[in-house]
Amino acid sequence: MRLPLALAFIGLTLGGCVSMDAAECRGANWYELGFRDGLYGMQRMDIVYDEQCGKHGAKPDTAAYAKGWQEGLWEYDARKIHGGTD
Repeated sequence: MRLPLALAFIGLTLGGCVSMDAAECRGANWYELGFRDGLYGMQRMDIVYDEQCGKHGAKPDTAAYAKGWQEGLWEYDARKIHGGTD
């Protein structure tokens, strides 16, 4: 039970420090970023990514991010329900 809470805490802590440079914004796999954020139980960060990448003239694929985030969150919830085991 402690592992999922620790992962969520780490994800939230790191999420507050998210910073992407121009190359990361342009080369990002937005689905994977969304999935990772959802898997760690984080809130959606697409607004933050949009703001940061906009400073570099890049636009995140918010649809891909949202799909990945939702699927990651489903996995996060499934792991919570089953106690972290498959």
